[in-house]
Amino acid sequence: MTQEYSEKAIRTLDWKEHIRRRPGMYIGKLGDGTSADDGIYVLLKEVIDNSIDEFMMGFGKKIEINVSDEVLSIRDYGRGIPLGKVVDVASKMNTGAKYDSKVFKKSVGLNGVGIKAVNALSTHFVVRAYREGECKEVEFSRGEVLQEHEVASTSEENGTFIEFTPDKEIFKGYHFITDYVVNMMKNYAFLNSGLTIVCNGEKYQSKNGLKDLLEENLEAQPLYPIIHLSGEDIEMALTHGHQYGEDYYSFVNGQHTTHGGTHQAAFREAIVKAVREFYKKDFDPSDIRASIVGAISVKVEEPVFESQTKTKLGSRDMGPDGPGVRNYVMNFVQKELDNFLHKNKEVADVLLKRIQDSERERKAITGIKKLARERAKKANLHNRKLRDCRAHLNSKKEGKEESSIFITEGDSASGSITKARNVNTQAVFSLKGKPLNTFGLTKKVVYENEEFNLLQAALNIEDGMDGLRYNKVIIATDADVDGMHIRLLMITFFLQFFPDLVRKGHLYILQTPLFRVRNKKTTKYCYSEEERIEAISSLGPKPEITRFKGLGEISPGEFKHFIGNDIRLEPVRLKRHESTRDLLKFYMGKNTPERQEFIIGNLVVEKDEV
Repeated sequence: MTQEYSEKAIRTLDWKEHIRRRPGMYIGKLGDGTSADDGIYVLLKEVIDNSIDEFMMGFGKKIEINVSDEVLSIRDYGRGIPLGKVVDVASKMNTGAKYDSKVFKKSVGLNGVGIKAVNALSTHFVVRAYREGECKEVEFSRGEVLQEHEVASTSEENGTFIEFTPDKEIFKGYHFITDYVVNMMKNYAFLNSGLTIVCNGEKYQSKNGLKDLLEENLEAQPLYPIIHLSGEDIEMALTHGHQYGEDYYSFVNGQHTTHGGTHQAAFREAIVKAVREFYKKDFDPSDIRASIVGAISVKVEEPVFESQTKTKLGSRDMGPDGPGVRNYVMNFVQKELDNFLHKNKEVADVLLKRIQDSERERKAITGIKKLARERAKKANLHNRKLRDCRAHLNSKKEGKEESSIFITEGDSASGSITKARNVNTQAVFSLKGKPLNTFGLTKKVVYENEEFNLLQAALNIEDGMDGLRYNKVIIATDADVDGMHIRLLMITFFLQFFPDLVRKGHLYILQTPLFRVRNKKTTKYCYSEEERIEAISSLGPKPEITRFKGLGEISPGEFKHFIGNDIRLEPVRLKRHESTRDLLKFYMGKNTPERQEFIIGNLVVEKDEV
């Protein structure tokens, strides 16, 4: 039956309903907090961006943030929202001062949406404005005004206070990961010299901008001291490390553009041109950029981003009357980097040797790569290892945010996941036996080993993360000793050759239940001994208890519960200042007395716990 298309079918949604029905338009993906770009962090960012804009305009040198399990609060010491406009700023779309470039010249947000989206997607939202000894407070829930307080006198300094609790109906099962919040705060501090950010009592500030940022994120001593250059509306820093791949941090008006854009593309291109011209050699771009760690920050009037979440710059110009972003970045980087290399011969010599080493390694595996690509192409045609998803049968961006791939071992486990998965967004890659321990090996093994070669081709990451076909790469193994070993071997492989997959938050471990506890009416799946005890207690006398020994024992019908909306994923994350090389050497290298002591010590702990 065809739905009648008449005047009755036409609806106009108010601003709150539109945001709540289409949250992805305003904050990107929702998520549960396990990814750094999940919606709950975007809510936090939208509020802080306003405080950063105040600082950039010369008002307020401190921002205070408090993050608990559910409630977040942000207090800045800027000018404070004009008291008569507090309700409008928090609840009327396309309302703000950033349309006036005299008030906010180079702002992050320009469309008047920001905190309105936070308000609509929060069960509890309080905004307080302090101006010249007076305070105005308004309380909201899901965008509706609960209470508007009268203007009252105050001794508080000028500024704005916002407190909110994300709506659990929208963000199901969410929790905040402190590392993600701290990383965001540090980036704000690095980009705003003179600003102090206090997050849960910890202070973050920076004197050397992007140089401090790279030093914070480097896992080990770089090959040469960080090159740090700055000019009007532009700052850059770069060095080369010891890892495979390229690592970039790019920013526009203090906004971390995690997906790059015009400025980052120009930065990468300019480095290649500057190096080629300095050495008078036509080096391959991949040899110049191999193991590079770089950062670029630009300030742009009226920036154009490719989405409301502002993770990719689309602007072509620095401002209405300014030069093109690409040309501006290209000219600055080429000129200043060339000058630096001429003045610093020691750095130039180290850089040249790094490029030559990369060139030799690339040429040594050229023939192997050609054969490996042919094998991968033939294997894909026969679909032996990869069961792809409909949304991502090519490497285009459409569907990438929702797509994931399970890396599993054994026919029974991969068979269960394949039957239970969502064929639109979930792919499966089957391993055969235990992977090779790749610690200490060169990238040559990626092409020589059939499993690794086919996995690299399935993920499309040979030339970097830009081609990654799945947003989440999920290691799905049994929760026994062999399964844990396979996890370690796969994590070692990615850290050794594709560390950006981990750094950029794409690698996860699938958590599967250890027990099923049920009676005639209710079934509970338990992921720990504590959950099992709680389930037994809640279900009454003598429930049926099943211990799952492996993924292959879980039927496809049951598997749907574990890889659907309630999927439990543990992100694989590196702690600050943790060296990948040192970690891999300790856990995956040759046996040492230190590792033996570690194993024995942990075995004792396990015994005591039992």
